[in-house]
Amino acid sequence: MLERRNYKVKRLIRNILVAATALGAVYSCASVGRPDGGPYDETPPRFIGSTPTANALNNTRTRIVLEFDEFIKLEKPNEKVVISPPQLKQPEIKPAGRRITINILDSLLPNTTYTIDFADAIVDNNEGNPLGDFSFVFSTGDVIDSMRVSGTVLEASNLEPIKGMLVGLHSNLADSAFTSLPFERVSRTDSRGKFTIRGIAPGTYRLYALIDNDQNYIFSQKSEAIAFLDSLVIPHFDRRIRQDTTWIDSLTIDTIIERDYAHYLPDDLIMRSFKEESVIQYLIRSERLQPFKFSLFFANKADTLPTVRGLNFDERDAFIIEHSQRNDTIHYWIRDSLIYKLDTLKLGLDYLYTDTLNQLIPRTDTLKLSMRRSRGGNQEKEQEKERKRRKKDDEEDVPEPTVFLKSNVNVPSAMDVYGSVTLSFEEPIAHYNLEAIHLKQKVDTVFQEIPFEFEQDSIALSRFYVYTEWEPQGEYEFSLDSIAFTGIYGLHTDKVTQTFKVRSLDEYSKIFFNISGLDGPAFVELLDAQDKVIRKITVVNNQADFYFLMPGKYSARLIVDRNQNGVWDTGNYEEKLQPEEVYYFPKILETKALWDFEEAWNLKATPLDKQKVDELKKQKPDEPKQRESRNAERNRSSGRN
Repeated sequence: MLERRNYKVKRLIRNILVAATALGAVYSCASVGRPDGGPYDETPPRFIGSTPTANALNNTRTRIVLEFDEFIKLEKPNEKVVISPPQLKQPEIKPAGRRITINILDSLLPNTTYTIDFADAIVDNNEGNPLGDFSFVFSTGDVIDSMRVSGTVLEASNLEPIKGMLVGLHSNLADSAFTSLPFERVSRTDSRGKFTIRGIAPGTYRLYALIDNDQNYIFSQKSEAIAFLDSLVIPHFDRRIRQDTTWIDSLTIDTIIERDYAHYLPDDLIMRSFKEESVIQYLIRSERLQPFKFSLFFANKADTLPTVRGLNFDERDAFIIEHSQRNDTIHYWIRDSLIYKLDTLKLGLDYLYTDTLNQLIPRTDTLKLSMRRSRGGNQEKEQEKERKRRKKDDEEDVPEPTVFLKSNVNVPSAMDVYGSVTLSFEEPIAHYNLEAIHLKQKVDTVFQEIPFEFEQDSIALSRFYVYTEWEPQGEYEFSLDSIAFTGIYGLHTDKVTQTFKVRSLDEYSKIFFNISGLDGPAFVELLDAQDKVIRKITVVNNQADFYFLMPGKYSARLIVDRNQNGVWDTGNYEEKLQPEEVYYFPKILETKALWDFEEAWNLKATPLDKQKVDELKKQKPDEPKQRESRNAERNRSSGRN
């Protein structure tokens, strides 16, 4: 009886185990991987050994093997891994399983400390957790040089952190070292623009930064972005104390231990990167997209316009010339139909050209400008369609419709109190009739004529502006009579009438900046939340006031305008000229209607690398990006499960 009972119990247990096993198999098939919402492994790989050993002395090995406690991989090794001294022959770096193998192809220098800086390139194979700020050091001599310097590289014009820029040291203090010798010690900036150069011997150095297009560690091309410090760099350290805390549990401290450590300086160097202005002048291209217009495009700005000589036409009074402020883009509108009906325009072009010695010399080119035809014969098709239409109209005795000069009358339906009416046309204007232009204000129920200012754009000759002192909440009507404007090819404008209303003063806010720490002329650019310029004003008596602002988010940047030309100017290494200084107001202001902000702005109170708020930066740190991608992957996994 007892044996039979034991047999039943054993059979029941076996059935339960079989059912549990089957249920586990079904669940594992239905839910592969981590349970929804489970914690991610955020522990980075751990370095456990190497051949040769870390900090080895008198090392002659060019093959280095690093070992870790888990499977690893390298992210963007060509961008992130830097060997110092720099290697002219790129080393071979290969991850495999728990190992990384480095083959140095250059000969090892004697009595030199070598640093292989991985930054955050080493990550674990599953979760991608980075082993941040990891470097491997050995020496071919009897000493490990341990000094280091740190800092940040920013774009000079807008204080954006620059990622992946080479930063290097020269013990040769001559200015020519940067343009003739490779760096002695190097690092590369991370996603925050930060760098640390390690393995430095005691001494005095000059510090440079370089976007090294040709990978020779030398500033050899004017197109390369650079940065340089005016002052010398002397690496040193001081002794500091830090406190390490051990815990019994999450609330109870076990022990606080004070530890002595070396803090390396300088650690807050700021470098402002820029590209030198190109001085090479040449004709990039010429084109004739329309019969009555041709354009010239030059590589650089010029003080004067080129001289055009007609070879199969008379160039005297033949053009209306429209050019950019830098004179590097020039449009020639041909007045005479006998000229623009020529299939090919032949002309001589005299201009200044940069020779092989970087000297501007006179040059003459002969250009043949033919009308460029549309692909697929579209122009011929349109002409044939027009001929058929005209033939049909002649047969039906239908009068040909009037062709008007195309225009764009930009009148906002809600006009700002500082705004204007903008008129733009598809060709230059031969003449206009001011009496055919009307601006009226509604008084009671009737629109009455009011005076206005009329102005032509100094650069775009086919653009005009209409101004007046708008009355807040006033209603207005803008109109053009026919033949108000006549283009150079005989077409005139049609009638236009538009009504609009001016905004109320109650819709606006104001921002007043009281600036300190400024030495010299400057202007302030008001920025939106995307770092785009909204307005620009000159600083007067250390003040920059912005009126009539619509509610929204704003910041600002100040440009020290040394030459008072109203624009930011770049630097020049040969002349030891730094770019003009740029400072950001270190916070976002969110305005509302009828709000006034009066802000004290001390340009030097906040370090330069912390002035531009993260919300304005386009270069985001890699770590938040990585977390965002993990969260997205978790959400996708949750959806699948």
